[in-house]
Amino acid sequence: MFTACELGVFDLLHEVQEPMSAAAIASRLSTSVDGTERLLDACVGLELLKVDLKNNEGYYSNTDVSTVYLVNSSPRTLSHMMMYYSNTIYMCWHFLPQAVREGKSQYERAFGISSKEVFEAVYRSEDEMLTFMHHMDSIWNISGKDVIQAFDLSMFHTVCDLGGCSGGLAKQFVSSYKESTVTIMDLPKVVQTAKKHFITDKDQRIHFLEGDFFNDPIPEADLYIMARIIHDWTEEKCIELLRKIYQSCRTGGGVLLIEVLLSEDRSGPVTSQLFSLNMLVQTEGKERTASEYTRLLTDSGYRDIEVKATGKIYDAILGRK
Repeated sequence: MFTACELGVFDLLHEVQEPMSAAAIASRLSTSVDGTERLLDACVGLELLKVDLKNNEGYYSNTDVSTVYLVNSSPRTLSHMMMYYSNTIYMCWHFLPQAVREGKSQYERAFGISSKEVFEAVYRSEDEMLTFMHHMDSIWNISGKDVIQAFDLSMFHTVCDLGGCSGGLAKQFVSSYKESTVTIMDLPKVVQTAKKHFITDKDQRIHFLEGDFFNDPIPEADLYIMARIIHDWTEEKCIELLRKIYQSCRTGGGVLLIEVLLSEDRSGPVTSQLFSLNMLVQTEGKERTASEYTRLLTDSGYRDIEVKATGKIYDAILGRK
């Protein structure tokens, strides 16, 4: 799947709008016919392509799934996510045995630089940043509405999305709650790129604040959203950040954590278990159970903790001040 995305198989088939032979696809993509045919057949096995035989020759076309999620021009595309997984995450997973032995990130082995340096490298060029931001943005096409509507958040009118990146989740919020505004707090380069490539004039209830939420003041708000933030960090850093947010939060306000949840006995779901291994090879954090998130919030001062499973990849945890 990663290779087919990188070579542009799904985009080509979407562009021509008719089944193509392996030889024709190879010609258009400047690839070998034999290698292309094997790749296409594997994609058929994965149900990402379909094939029809004509005169004993296969003619390939996209499935509905690949048309929606793997074609670059689709509004629900996950193609940028595939490239990030292929070029970054997959490289780290080569060193999973070492990660298990040592209990720490494998960025240095995978790329020859520390995880902090890799994060900075992502932001060296606009192209690299856009790939990463599209990756972060694309999942909210699938899960954004579900996590935002897991609770009734209509009483929160001033919202701060910490590490909100491209604004994908903020768009879901203002679409669901017409009386609310969202301020995205993120690093300066992220904010500048988001304004240039992701936010349009119609997004008038979305604002930006440049800053590092660990080191800079956090603005006062009714609700703070942290989506895929807490799972990056150790418990000590999580509590440090949650307590800092608590101090800025208005009385009666809250914090919404959006993360994948492990079952209490850690027997599943398998997606959450694999995500937790990914946190091991990439970060200093991990995925957690609902009770672990509840304890983090309680130890940071929050009360009336609620947890909602959405049935999608990401779930929601709400704590009140």
